[in-house]
Amino acid sequence: MNVRGVADVRPRRPAALPRRVFTLEHANRTLPLIRRIVGDIVDQHKRVSALEARCDTSDPSLHGAKLDSLRRQYLGEIDKLRKLADELTEIGVELKDWRRGLVDFPTVRDGLDAYFCWRLGEERVEFWHDLEAGFPGRLPIDEPSNP
Repeated sequence: MNVRGVADVRPRRPAALPRRVFTLEHANRTLPLIRRIVGDIVDQHKRVSALEARCDTSDPSLHGAKLDSLRRQYLGEIDKLRKLADELTEIGVELKDWRRGLVDFPTVRDGLDAYFCWRLGEERVEFWHDLEAGFPGRLPIDEPSNP
């Protein structure tokens, strides 16, 4: 099959869009909007993944016009997913995991670039990590960085 997989969908960051730096207060104030968008992304990702699996099936009843229709639907759903991810990019938040609803808010901590880290289902932004640590290296915000 010749359609792009879910993994190939990346938010687009317009060249003219500067990198936003969030304070903890600003990240938490933005969270209601982020929560809605990320919830939509997780739901949309499930739809896209299900359609992708159906398109990749060897089901003999899925051929010709029926398969073409399913592929068009899949591509339309991919476009919706990309637009949702672009909304986060426009806000300045980086989507890290489509399935878990994980996002990073760029920030500066102890004079160095870092991220506040939030996952769908968490009430507030309460974790951070340095640029290289990612989710496994996240720490409570009140915990200092390791020199």
